[in-house]
Amino acid sequence: MGKYFSKDKWKYMLYTVTHPMDGYYWIRHADKGSVPLAVLMVMVFGAMFTANRLLSSFVVNDIDPRSVDSLYEMIGVLVFFLLMCVSNWSVTCLMGGEGRMKDITIAVGYGTLPISLCLFLGTIVSQVVADEEQAFYGILIGVGIAYGLIMILIGIMQVHNYTLGKTLITVFLTFVAMLIIIFIALLLSNMISLVFNFFRSVYTEIIFRV
Repeated sequence: MGKYFSKDKWKYMLYTVTHPMDGYYWIRHADKGSVPLAVLMVMVFGAMFTANRLLSSFVVNDIDPRSVDSLYEMIGVLVFFLLMCVSNWSVTCLMGGEGRMKDITIAVGYGTLPISLCLFLGTIVSQVVADEEQAFYGILIGVGIAYGLIMILIGIMQVHNYTLGKTLITVFLTFVAMLIIIFIALLLSNMISLVFNFFRSVYTEIIFRV
């Protein structure tokens, strides 16, 4: 397990954040990334997202902390991450993408690092900004989200060896695939519930008649 969290893996992840074009290229072609490290970064993002909602100053945050469920939000982030990776893999398999599932996982996971960092810094900054200085907080969070999304876009482009135009089309189709998967999952869940209720009603009827 140590090889997945080795010093070299951490250093290369930081290199990828500062040099996303080269970093993602060698992740695909030299296997320099780490899936467990990418998943860890997604979990850190989930923790920073929840912490920002819970701990940010009332100056920039009007969310009632009692309405925030940390475990629910962490599960939600991990499910969204998994759904995004599976959907992108499904779409790119049909569009000649070269990336493997592990490459997509790393591309998305590493892209959450700058967002997590800016959420952390934003939570701290929120404690000292006045009402008229909210723009600084907003810019900090906005820069982190924008850079993270750009990283993910570059990562998908590099691991699949796509052009920018094809990458944008792929991202759009990925979100369409996510909606389809969610719809099918809800449909199956409803069908299973109906079947279960049917057999339960049959069992109940038999018990009462006997």
